[in-house]
Amino acid sequence: LLGKEKKRLLWMTETCNPPENELSPFYMLLILTIIGTECIVGIIANGFIMAINAAEWIKNKAVSTSGRILFFLSLSRIALQSFMMLEITFSSTCPRFYNEELIYDMFKVSFMFLNHCSLWFAAWLSFFYFVKIADFSHPLFLKLKWRISRWMPQLLWLSVFISLGYSGLFSKDIYTVYCNNSSIPSSNSTKKKYFTETNMVNLALLYNLGIFIPLTMFIFAATLLIISLKRHTLHMESNATGSRDPSMEAHMGAIKATSYFLILYIFNAVALFLYMSNIFDVNSFWNILCRFIMAAYPAGHSILLIQGNPGLRRAWKRLQPQVHLYLKEQTP
Repeated sequence: LLGKEKKRLLWMTETCNPPENELSPFYMLLILTIIGTECIVGIIANGFIMAINAAEWIKNKAVSTSGRILFFLSLSRIALQSFMMLEITFSSTCPRFYNEELIYDMFKVSFMFLNHCSLWFAAWLSFFYFVKIADFSHPLFLKLKWRISRWMPQLLWLSVFISLGYSGLFSKDIYTVYCNNSSIPSSNSTKKKYFTETNMVNLALLYNLGIFIPLTMFIFAATLLIISLKRHTLHMESNATGSRDPSMEAHMGAIKATSYFLILYIFNAVALFLYMSNIFDVNSFWNILCRFIMAAYPAGHSILLIQGNPGLRRAWKRLQPQVHLYLKEQTP
């Protein structure tokens, strides 16, 4: 048994720091405020996207393929960011309850399921835009362009089942939570310190299995889409007659938006791995930074989607005067 344990790469991290490293109430409140603000912005943005696409679905008894993907993506992100606020609230205010092994595993498994659903749906959205917008003449690509809309509903549900199955595997032999009771000399009380042992081999294996396909697909689709748009833009510039072509500006905007999507997606994937590996103590700068990035990604990506989608952008502009009027009526 000892030989077997030696072969496992384990990482022990303290999930409740000693008194000298504990965050002050001010910093704890600041962190909760920042993450809470990011999550609320994300929930509002994704709620708007989901409402617009749900209204279209109900009104027309049908929805476009991109609308279906956006609906699934926004729904998963609303659940994810609501869960993020719940997790950080419990981990910060009720560490004894949060670090119970069953509760800890439940939080981690649920977090991974929602995160991977979000990553898969974002990857499918990028892949769908690539197939529909990019201009390649390969027969396989043309066949894919013709059939992708028909396949997409099944692919979305397949992603849900893959994420569910993966998160179930994730609950096995990854985390073990320990509690160490240490006495405080100045009083008769004891201080509970919680440690989490992370099996890095199993974590890296399962993480790579869960994230490798959507991450590769997103990078592949986004990169090829940027190349296709850039090539088309250069062709348009060579044929330009002097005046600025609106379609060229649209292409440049699409290139920038896709580049931002790609950067955000990669940063989130790295932050997710570092956070789930428990390499850093719970109150360390790097662990808090990972939480900031994971909370900011769904919000930032959704805001970029609203700005880049003409239908969503028009709906948002129509909604703004109504929101201003409502707020004006509520103020005394």
